[in-house]
Amino acid sequence: MWPYLFVFLAALAVDTIPIFAPPAWILLVVLLVKFHLNPWLTVVIGVTGSTIGRYILTRYIPKISSRLVNRREDKNLGYIGGRIGKAKWSAAGFVFVYTLTPLSTTALFTAVAMARIKPWHILTPFFFGRLITDGILLFSGRYASANLSGLLHGEANWKTVVTLVVGLLIIAAFLFIDWRRLLEHKKLHFRFKILK
Repeated sequence: MWPYLFVFLAALAVDTIPIFAPPAWILLVVLLVKFHLNPWLTVVIGVTGSTIGRYILTRYIPKISSRLVNRREDKNLGYIGGRIGKAKWSAAGFVFVYTLTPLSTTALFTAVAMARIKPWHILTPFFFGRLITDGILLFSGRYASANLSGLLHGEANWKTVVTLVVGLLIIAAFLFIDWRRLLEHKKLHFRFKILK
């Protein structure tokens, strides 16, 4: 039973960190495979730890946020947080959909915290979105770890290649979209220079 406590604490710790840390699901896959855990129970316990971790993040981040990000990014995060605070139902839908993407939710919860918005209306959609996403990732990770030797010996098929390409395209689309322009002006614009 103690490995499940470790699952909870690992997810809690990773999602309490205010910087981009490794995703909790990676730790959950490692623990799932190492201790031969029940994947359904691992997902529920891990997502519960992640949700509580995100809540803790929103409680303490306002005190240290000005030290973590530059002024421009502080304004961007404040803008996103302000949008979330004004429209609770659409914000809940946005958080749910955002949680289904491969993007980190650290920036989202940082924005909520920096705007000093009470996070209660986004914790539930975060929980259910993460339940779906982490569930898929845990089962995929368990499958991949069981079949890793075949992949390493060149036994990949067209489904593996298509899945990889589609996944990379989805990640690239979310990274390169100028979300502020899309939300403010309803215009789709791409920014390819995302690094300093």
